[in-house]
Amino acid sequence: MPFGSFRRHMLLTQAVNLARESTKRRAAAGSVGAAAGPEKLVSLECMGGGVKKIVLNNPEKLNALTVDMGEQFTKVIDELNGMSDLRAVVLTGEGRAFSAGGDLDWLMERTKSTPKQNMDIMVQFYNRFLSIRSLPVPTIAAINGPAIGAGMCVALACDVRVASAKAKLGFTFATLGIHPGMGASHFLPIVAGPETAHRLLFSGGIVGGADAKEMRFVSQVEETGEEALEAALELAHSMANAAPLAVGTCVSTLRAQQNLGLEAALLREASSQAACYASSGE
Repeated sequence: MPFGSFRRHMLLTQAVNLARESTKRRAAAGSVGAAAGPEKLVSLECMGGGVKKIVLNNPEKLNALTVDMGEQFTKVIDELNGMSDLRAVVLTGEGRAFSAGGDLDWLMERTKSTPKQNMDIMVQFYNRFLSIRSLPVPTIAAINGPAIGAGMCVALACDVRVASAKAKLGFTFATLGIHPGMGASHFLPIVAGPETAHRLLFSGGIVGGADAKEMRFVSQVEETGEEALEAALELAHSMANAAPLAVGTCVSTLRAQQNLGLEAALLREASSQAACYASSGE
């Protein structure tokens, strides 16, 4: 795909939808002004019993992933890692989406950087959100709405995924003319098997929650986003109520197996994405 097609596709499939969402929310807000102070793109809530909830909080842009959000996300993870009573974590999105993926404006900026710069930038970007894997407790993604591209990759980095049946899930990189990133090419074959990974990554197709369960990269499906979050929290509390040392050491064991080869995979993804950004060919 010529890189110009990447830009046109992004504008058609994401920018228009984001603009509509922003317009609806501004209309609903009426005369209420913008809140003072820095924008809080990631929030942390205590759900009791050692369970914490992380919320991606930029609903006007369908919780699109940005550098600023990633930096706040890392700080929240650091905060959680300092909590001695932490037992389980649920990750979800504010509003009607889990995350629509990488922010459009930030992706467009990548065309202005050199391949070497982009490779370094992408690795740093991945690691900000993959920092959730440093938590010593089970992590559950409550996929309350669309989880697309890098947004789906963040969910895939969690230990368990519970999705709404209405959610649209996909690794759409190939349709945008770029190589998969954020660990997609590493985690998806492990979680769902090689053939499912090949099918989803090569086509860039989008599936519903029920299909995602059949394809084994979601383990539980509920009718609505609210019900998916409730189910994820219920599951988190059941894990939190188990023996902490047993669960914690099991988390370490299973993650250690998954992490074999991860660093090399992230470097390959970043290098390949950098080449795609720089290319004007297919």
